[in-house]
Formats: sequence, C-alpha cells, structure tokens
Amino acid sequence: MIIVDARVLIAHLDEHDALHARAGEALLEAADRRLGASPITLAEVLVAPARRDHLDVARAAVAELEVQEIPLGEDAPVRLAALRAGSGLKMPDCCVLLAAQDAAAEAVLTFDDALARAVEQLGLRTG
Repeated sequence: MIIVDARVLIAHLDEHDALHARAGEALLEAADRRLGASPITLAEVLVAPARRDHLDVARAAVAELEVQEIPLGEDAPVRLAALRAGSGLKMPDCCVLLAAQDAAAEAVLTFDDALARAVEQLGLRTG
C-alpha cells in the first residue's frame, strides 16, 4: 500500500494547481498498488471542494482512485503526540505518518520535503 499525502490529492483534483500534472503522473505510476490515506488527510482534500459546493464531485474522484481510508486507532492521540514531538511536523503530516505505520505501507506519496525526510527516517520510501 502507498499512503497518499493531501497535497498530492489536492493537486490531482484541481487542474489549475501548479502540481496537477506531477500529481497525475505520480498517481499513474502508483496505479498498480493500493492507495490509502488517513481520515484527516481525506478531510483536508475535501475542504476546498466543500467551499465551492463540489464535495460530491471531489468524493467521487477520490473514490475513483480507490483511496482506502486508514482509520485512526484508539491509541492515535498518544501516537500522534509522539510523532509530532519527535518530528516537529504539523499534525496533518503526522496523520500521514501514522497511516503509513498502521497500514504497513511500502511508501508515502508526498511533495513535501519535510514530510519526505520524516518518512525516510521511518524506513519507508517516498514517491
């Protein structure tokens, strides 16, 4: 499984986004693998479409990619706090790391350099 960061999905959904083409290429490369994301990541992806009253379209696009929601476990608050304290990343990025750990992901697809460094410190690949 590959965990997908919000920025990748946001760029994919917005054809005017500067990273739209890059996101499409990255998702195409990952087409033969299962994709996953935390519920917080998915919520981030849906904020802009919700503001424009395009929530249904965005949800359908994410569903078409077959992005599986990786649920937060009961111990998520403690683990997220430890990830945030140890990495210095913002909470949404820590949710990506937690999803990667919980899904035993082979990689994390992100365009964020700081998140990519944290992913590599966990022994995972980045895309």
